[in-house]
Amino acid sequence: MIEVLSSAALATVQDAGRKGSLRWGVGTSGAMDNLALAAGNLMLGNDPNAAAIEVPVFPFKVRFDEDCAFALTGADCAARLDDTPLMPWWVHQAHAGQVLTLGLPQGGAQRGSRAMLCVAGGVDVPEVLGSRSTQLRGAFGGHEGRALRRGDVLRAGRAGETCRTHFGLVPPSLTLPLQVDGLPAVRVLPAAEYLGFEKSSRDAFWAGEWKITAQSDRYGYRLEGEPLQPVAPMEIRSHGIVPGVIQVPHSGQPIIQMRDAQPSGGYPKFGTVIEADLWRLGQAPIGSRIRFVEVGWAEAVAALDETEAWLGKVSRVVELHRSAPQRN
Repeated sequence: MIEVLSSAALATVQDAGRKGSLRWGVGTSGAMDNLALAAGNLMLGNDPNAAAIEVPVFPFKVRFDEDCAFALTGADCAARLDDTPLMPWWVHQAHAGQVLTLGLPQGGAQRGSRAMLCVAGGVDVPEVLGSRSTQLRGAFGGHEGRALRRGDVLRAGRAGETCRTHFGLVPPSLTLPLQVDGLPAVRVLPAAEYLGFEKSSRDAFWAGEWKITAQSDRYGYRLEGEPLQPVAPMEIRSHGIVPGVIQVPHSGQPIIQMRDAQPSGGYPKFGTVIEADLWRLGQAPIGSRIRFVEVGWAEAVAALDETEAWLGKVSRVVELHRSAPQRN
């Protein structure tokens, strides 16, 4: 059992997302950083899609009421177990009564924006439409369909079991880096209405820096930069959208649909952040600046193959560690 000791941290229970329900108007939800979720679960011997706690605001505290192995991935959050500092991207062992605190690194500098707390066996909450992810807008899934708050108690699927600990990984931000002119970058496929925008706007989109504004959350990232101007006013019917789609409202300032995005919308579609880079976007802090890189379909597929290959290496490293003789 894990008891939440924090309030107003906006932490939620998330797994890999709710697949196959867009046809009924139900969004995907799921972890904003799917690589951090999958890697943390693999290190614990869980299913890669097992539910975990996603923490976007620090400090965040939980108390373990039973012995439990856990992994911390995603943002570097200056974690401590009682008074002991913990390594990020590492597997640790908690004993009953110990308190885990996630906070900002000293000086406030932060690498990444969301931490994933994975536990042995996954966070045990009921499945809704095939997923344990929290759907905040619909108020279902996760823990009572809402963000976690002080006093909430969650169960770990394999609390009390022995698990190999004290090993970790180099995070994908270091092994799969992608930057343009020193800024984090994500790759984008041009979308249906791309050519409906002025060439100067299309060029500016790729050449400029874009700020992630304070009006950004799990539903969408609102960007600030040079406005994107259409060749002529566009009025289109609402149509299906998915996480990663970049829409352009009348203001000309793009909105990137994120994991809690609604399943339809009527703004013109300028581009789509490729699936392989959504984790990069999910870790971009509010107020930071990002760049975009234009790619084609073949490059998008190759990028997805690269992330899957990285997870394959994680699985092999974990298996080697688990098969090695236990040191006394």
